[in-house]
Amino acid sequence: MSFPIVVWILTALAAVAIVLTRLRLHGEGAAGRFSISPRVPVVHFVAGIVALVLWLGVLVAPEDSLVGGPLVGILAIASWWVTAICGVLILARWLPAKGRHVPEAAGDGWSDGPGLSLLAHLGMVVGVLVFTYAYLTAAV
Repeated sequence: MSFPIVVWILTALAAVAIVLTRLRLHGEGAAGRFSISPRVPVVHFVAGIVALVLWLGVLVAPEDSLVGGPLVGILAIASWWVTAICGVLILARWLPAKGRHVPEAAGDGWSDGPGLSLLAHLGMVVGVLVFTYAYLTAAV
């Protein structure tokens, strides 16, 4: 499998992670042990959509066009990093805690624990590392 195909597959998986995170955390009853700022999922979603649109422009447009140019590529990578960092912050709601007043972890219909969140957001960090490497080495 060639490297550009891996980048396309990771792009599709990143899009799925962005949308599913938005669906999963939309509303008051999000799963986890702690509540997080409602702004973090919003920033995750907006930065993710911006990153996805810009990244698709980088992947499909010629390098000498405005859409496929270096400024758009840098903005896309920066947006991916904002998305990944917000994803890791979203994982903070699953941090273990000890003490008498620690709330029980709340579940939801998606999964019984942090497995889906770990897979999506740590996978996003790996994907963004691959995107960064692919962009810096001009593999895409």
